[in-house]
Amino acid sequence: MRRTFTLAESDDRFLATAARRHVHVVDVPTASEHVWAALTADDALVSWANAVTDVRWHSPRPFGVGTVRTVTLARGVALTERFFRWDEGRRMTFTVDSASIPGLRRFAEDIVVEPAGADTRVTWTFALEGEPALRPILWAGAPVNALVTGSIARGLTRGALAVARRDPR
Repeated sequence: MRRTFTLAESDDRFLATAARRHVHVVDVPTASEHVWAALTADDALVSWANAVTDVRWHSPRPFGVGTVRTVTLARGVALTERFFRWDEGRRMTFTVDSASIPGLRRFAEDIVVEPAGADTRVTWTFALEGEPALRPILWAGAPVNALVTGSIARGLTRGALAVARRDPR
């Protein structure tokens, strides 16, 4: 069993003020229902985000505030996430409770889904803070983090369009 490190709880203030924030706005050419379905699918992220290798939902459906899942990234880094906001079909926000790597202090994500004409606009905010020893590395790695988080946000288009193709409506 891999060792985990507990992170401090994140909130909306942290999401708005974190020194390491990456905000990505993506217009997805499908209905918001398809986007939400891709975000909440059993294989959410894995089927469309190259950086993610596994997602395990630990809470039963229907998901909501308090839902927990573990997301594993390509290098085997596991993050246990707990949702503190769940506005069905519109917005989900989580704090990372633990990570399998040391040095992170706080990590959170906020995903807003809004109709934009025939498309759906997704605003995906990633916020992280390291312990003092990790902060220079996070600063130096910010361009790489922006690329990775951006690829996750942009990959949602692939997932949502796959859902749309399967939707009989």
